[in-house]
Amino acid sequence: MALPTAAVAGIAAGAATLLVAAVLVVVWCVARRLRARRHRSSGTGSSEAPPTLAEWGRCVRTSSAPEFHGARQFSLEELAHATKNFAEANLVGTGSFGLVYKGLLLDGTVVAIKRRAGAPRQDFADEVRRLSEIWHRNVVTLIGYCQEGGLQMLVFEYLPNGSVCGHLYDTGKESMTRLEFKQRLSIAIGAAKGLNHLHSIAPPLIHRDFKTSNVLVDENFIAKVSDAGIDRLLRGSEDAGPLQQSNSSSAYQDPEAHSLAQLSESSDVYSFGVFLLELIIGREAAGLVCPESKESFAHWMEAHFTLNEQIDPRLGGSFTSEGMTELVSLAFQCLSPSARRRPKMRLVAAELDRILEKEMTLTTVMGDGTAIVTLGSQLFTS
Repeated sequence: MALPTAAVAGIAAGAATLLVAAVLVVVWCVARRLRARRHRSSGTGSSEAPPTLAEWGRCVRTSSAPEFHGARQFSLEELAHATKNFAEANLVGTGSFGLVYKGLLLDGTVVAIKRRAGAPRQDFADEVRRLSEIWHRNVVTLIGYCQEGGLQMLVFEYLPNGSVCGHLYDTGKESMTRLEFKQRLSIAIGAAKGLNHLHSIAPPLIHRDFKTSNVLVDENFIAKVSDAGIDRLLRGSEDAGPLQQSNSSSAYQDPEAHSLAQLSESSDVYSFGVFLLELIIGREAAGLVCPESKESFAHWMEAHFTLNEQIDPRLGGSFTSEGMTELVSLAFQCLSPSARRRPKMRLVAAELDRILEKEMTLTTVMGDGTAIVTLGSQLFTS
């Protein structure tokens, strides 16, 4: 039976109304998204919080850079809440900037908060914003800052496995991790790539305080360089000239930079050479040189690195003599007395990659522990 004309007209009108409504909803949603996108990109009047570390992690997994520009300014109340009013139970260490606390933000992000006494400074905030834009897999991310209550605070991503020195030599607590040779090479590669990234920035960012305690490892033991640019925050950017080096241990200090009163990327390369030797020896560099000696660390080590006992006995047979010889040679290239003869960090990273790749190939063919350790006296006969 045919429907009445009026009924057909009513159905058609209803369908048309639904279609128009659906189109209007779609248009409204698209317009709302565009407004939100323009609002975020304008950088003004936004009340949205910066992305959390979990969101940055998703950016890493999708191989795209995080949409993050500038540092987040935290309130003292936020950071006090995150650390349970800076409770001693949350105190995890002391660094060049001051006390370091573990904190939990309201969005669930675990952070490391560095705190020291200091009056508010505009150049401090400006420098934090600049440093927070440095984003690399092998550099600890600076999330934000706070200047309230006579305090200056820096908020970093938190790395659960702490510094390499905590796993490498005795720091008052036992590490459950035994770093084998290939793990140490992998850590060295990460640190080298982090330093290389800092040096590739325009203008280059010289670390000035690179040492083993400033190389941190995450839950997967991926190495990240920490405290880059801290010296400028401590002294003020107007005072951060090339004449000062803030290394706490003289073993890491570039002797040529001291004599020339000038720091450069090669000064970081020298410090990296000391770091490599610590990975090889498994002990703190500062305790290796006789206090009475007036020689530089590099000169002293080259003169005394002649015995097999210098290599960390905990490595056992987890390396090949070829790999160890090449790593020792690279370390002493970095420690060259002449800055011009030291390799650039990009070349150091490439050489470490090559050594690890060769080590993986040899130990896969021969099996771990089958290589004989070359005596230290033989490492410098060429």
